[in-house]
Amino acid sequence: MGETKRIAMKTNYKDLTIWITGASSGIGEALTIAFAKRGARIILSGRDKEKLAIVKSRCKNSKHHIVIPFDVTDAEQAKEAYDSAIAQAGKINWLINNAGISQRALIMDTTEDVERQIMEIDYFAQTRLSRLVLPDMLAQGGGKIVMISSVAGLLGTQYRGAYGAAKAAIHMWANSLRAELYDQGIEVATIFPGFIQTNVSINALTGDGSAQGSMDEATSNGLTAADFAKQVVKALTKGEEYIIVGGKQEKLATRVNRLSPPKLYKLIRKSQVK
Repeated sequence: MGETKRIAMKTNYKDLTIWITGASSGIGEALTIAFAKRGARIILSGRDKEKLAIVKSRCKNSKHHIVIPFDVTDAEQAKEAYDSAIAQAGKINWLINNAGISQRALIMDTTEDVERQIMEIDYFAQTRLSRLVLPDMLAQGGGKIVMISSVAGLLGTQYRGAYGAAKAAIHMWANSLRAELYDQGIEVATIFPGFIQTNVSINALTGDGSAQGSMDEATSNGLTAADFAKQVVKALTKGEEYIIVGGKQEKLATRVNRLSPPKLYKLIRKSQVK
């Protein structure tokens, strides 16, 4: 349920204010630049104010955009960021929950504290910010919530136990939100990235909570962040709600999973992807 596509109205980006978290690098940076190019006003958020300012300077009509740095895992900072966004922009039409952290550790090597840290960033921070913006979206007659899940949230793979669980959880939460608010003008889209050339694997948490510090081969061979953003902008403009963005291998795996999960997991057990 929740994976149908509604008929999309023409999107006039010049009328939109889009809040993007995790905007200082990677796919968040690429989405920021892509939507700004379309004419949208962007609220850029992340923890590093200087990096956000650099991304803002790369955007079309850079003075038009707003930088609001905060830690998405801090509820008080999130509320202050939301208040600042409304005060400066007056409205939020779309929220793209992109901030997140990945994982590269076997389940038996991962502490519970690290699993909770991943869930806090990849699940609770996203739902918290969504609940903050939704009342105003409902009052203004509509809006769009975009969740960044992952192909790992559709397929359980090695070294990503807690990460996959968090991304699966945000996918199901988004489906429920869509079902609950569909008739109140709220659109909900979930994006499932495959391997994208960003620092996600470098920053991924190992079993003790330290960063992996190196890029996976699969990640380095993935789509560029710019290609990812191009596909996402096109899909969201068309009103798509269930968007898988990745290479042929990831897309094939999701299709095999729908047809024969046991067959897929036999292949996963034999894979060397970390």
